Amino acid sequence: MNSACAARRLLRAHRYGALCALSKKFNGHPFGSMTSYMVDHDGSPLILISTLAEHTKNIQHDPRVSLITYSQDDSDIQSQARITVVGEAQPAMDKQQIGTRYLRYFPEAQSYLVMSDFSFYRIRPLTLRYIGGFGKIHWVSAASYLVAPYPLIEQEDGVITHMNTDHRDTMRRYCRHVHQRDTLNVEMLGIDCDGFDVRADDRILRFDFTERVLDAQQARRALVEMARSAG
Repeated sequence: MNSACAARRLLRAHRYGALCALSKKFNGHPFGSMTSYMVDHDGSPLILISTLAEHTKNIQHDPRVSLITYSQDDSDIQSQARITVVGEAQPAMDKQQIGTRYLRYFPEAQSYLVMSDFSFYRIRPLTLRYIGGFGKIHWVSAASYLVAPYPLIEQEDGVITHMNTDHRDTMRRYCRHVHQRDTLNVEMLGIDCDGFDVRADDRILRFDFTERVLDAQQARRALVEMARSAG
């Protein structure tokens, strides 16, 4: 697996990170804040922010930002994988389309979406700093990281509906086999070229494909193979 794919998978596996913008109030001093994010199909992070928030004022003044997230599997942070996205935050125009997918991951944001002062911003990566652990340190270019449009983007809703209607028991087996979690309530939230996300009771679990999946037929084959491995 190359560093671009590893970086994308790490970013997709998390939902929160530290967003750093350049302060308008304090003459460009770095200003950090915590934010939730969702990774779009192409790999770019999407954030939902209010015009009243300090980071939004900073972004509107200067769009240059960075977003960092990291694994928390061990208390030794230096041994954990982490990624920093260096890019520019730009307003995302397709609020309704993004919002439908965003609410599957963050249903608590429903009240925010009806407010006129909340908008989606897309962080367009310029470069990424990926650290997979000791000795695994890479600069990743946006050209190698970002994924061109692919058919599964338009087919996502159909795949999700099929899995949630007919294959909840299979998804429970995925959770047990990959994450060692026995779950009662399971729901597929999203699927992309790198893998898919399942809400398992009170947690969102990420499942990576072994190879890139570009359409619903390839996704079906990957899901069937995963089910065979899960027993």
